Amino acid sequence: MSEAQQILQKYWKHDSFRDPQEQIINAILDGNDAFALLPTGGGKSACYQVPGMLLDGICLVISPLIALMKDQVENLQKKDIKAIALVGGTSQNDIIDILDNCQFGNYKFLYLSPERLQHDWIVDRLKQLNISLIAIDETHCVSQWGHDFRPAYLKISKLKEVFPKTPFLALTASATSKVQTDIIENLALENPKIFTKSFERKNLAYHVIKTEDKLTKIKQIVSKNAESSIIYVSNRKACLEISSQMNHLGFSATFYHGGLSYKEKEKNRLLWMENKVQIIVATNAFGMGIDKPDVKTVIHIHLPQNLENYYQEVGRAGRNGEKAFGVLLTNASDIKSAKSQFISVLPDKMFLKNVYIKLNNYFQIAYGEGYNENFSFNLNHFCSHYQFPILKTYNSIQFLDRQGILTLQNLFSEKIDLQFIISSKEVIRYMSLNTNDEEIISTILRTYTGIFEMETSVSPNLIAKKSNSTEKKVLEAIHKLHQSNAVNLKIHNNDSNITFNEAREDELTINRVSKFLETQNQQKEEKFKKMIEFIEDTSICKNKLLLTYFNQETNEDCGICSTCISKNKKNPLDLSVQIIEILQSSPTSSKEIENKLSITSEETIFALQQLLEKNKIAINSQNKFYLI
Repeated sequence: MSEAQQILQKYWKHDSFRDPQEQIINAILDGNDAFALLPTGGGKSACYQVPGMLLDGICLVISPLIALMKDQVENLQKKDIKAIALVGGTSQNDIIDILDNCQFGNYKFLYLSPERLQHDWIVDRLKQLNISLIAIDETHCVSQWGHDFRPAYLKISKLKEVFPKTPFLALTASATSKVQTDIIENLALENPKIFTKSFERKNLAYHVIKTEDKLTKIKQIVSKNAESSIIYVSNRKACLEISSQMNHLGFSATFYHGGLSYKEKEKNRLLWMENKVQIIVATNAFGMGIDKPDVKTVIHIHLPQNLENYYQEVGRAGRNGEKAFGVLLTNASDIKSAKSQFISVLPDKMFLKNVYIKLNNYFQIAYGEGYNENFSFNLNHFCSHYQFPILKTYNSIQFLDRQGILTLQNLFSEKIDLQFIISSKEVIRYMSLNTNDEEIISTILRTYTGIFEMETSVSPNLIAKKSNSTEKKVLEAIHKLHQSNAVNLKIHNNDSNITFNEAREDELTINRVSKFLETQNQQKEEKFKKMIEFIEDTSICKNKLLLTYFNQETNEDCGICSTCISKNKKNPLDLSVQIIEILQSSPTSSKEIENKLSITSEETIFALQQLLEKNKIAINSQNKFYLI
């Protein structure tokens, strides 16, 4: 057994690598640069985590996804592997402490965002570290032709000058041949070993189904395939509604979206991961780090923004190699709705500039100031204050985030500010009368020493851990203190946190990035058109359409997608005979006929129309068909 396999078995409890993980790892261990294009679920993280453990020194991981960095650091720490992340909103002193820990604390992994490399002093500190490997995730962000271009990625190539002998590993789950060339060139990779895994999933059947009654169709699908399922929706409201409807129909379902607290997300995720519920209804916030092998169906009831997103989300089905289904339900109004959601809300330069200026005004940042300042942020309140449309504003702020001008971090948490307004002697008296709260209050006083002098932001979660209590009991104790007039209490509901990464310059800032905005908007429109073509094209195999989009050619039809099946669909004359046989028993609805014959709604409607035109059948007041 190789050393790499021993590490895999010891820390990740797997006996063997997936193809081509081991080849990538060996290329890195031999000191080569490498480029790896691994579709979703391909196990990208193992490609740098395993060699990172084997090589002497620390592995630097550059990623734009804060949530993913935190998730991976937590997972490594659970394995007793020393890992740390440098995320937005960290003060300069804290950054210095983190880098000191990396230099002297025997850490194996340091995660940071590409925007951090724009600061020369951080790069200077990195020079002092024994960096054994530099892994760059989501590397399609380095290409202006990629679907998520971030200019900060262009700075990564400077690390080649600083660490000329350190192997670089570029990783992505989606890149056309043009983007792949851009990645290798812009990251200055030297004769990289190139690894690409086929985008073809032979066990995954892509079905596009037109239906006006999506809920009934979902019911049919998850009844027929009773294994684990994901239903993707485009917004939080639909998340709750569909989950509730599925439970009402007798299925076990939960939900997941970005507005849930961490605890709620974890609770709902584990219910589904442990098969305590069959279905999880989710927005695209769900998926990061999800590697559940037994997902039988992934259903989209709203159109994804592009084929990259669709492929990544639908690819969570069938990872155990068994036949699985990716079902996209659509109707006549979906394209119009999706355009208003994805295209009509793209900001132009004037709107972007207005949002940027108002953001600075909102936080009272003067011209030339604001660098590294951090603020709690409520998007709804901001949009209401300036009468901005929410989606267009969010897209503007997200664009500013991707350009590295600011960092938007979703928190969706309660922020509590506390100040004691009674003397320390009176606090001691209060504790003697409320002994159940004594340990919690003592913990607050020990943790926040200036809490008598000023309003102090406190963390109920931290207090709960330190006092061996629960967050609920901590909140109850704090509210009791407030009711007893012992403290001033302010509770702010914040859904996000914003860190400004550079000083305010208004026109100069927006002019610098406006050309990227125009390119991005154009690309989003083109990619959305490709998504529509995928849905509407009923002549070409769906698998072929996807592979062609990702520059992978195939001559064979898959035989299992909705297009391939429709080419071999049942003869309408045969269906008419079968429908007449069903109606001889009793009047029957079109849905009941569809279910009994296991055919599509289009086939059912076509056969029924033929019978109606020939006056063989009629429809009664209960919308049921009967023989004439």
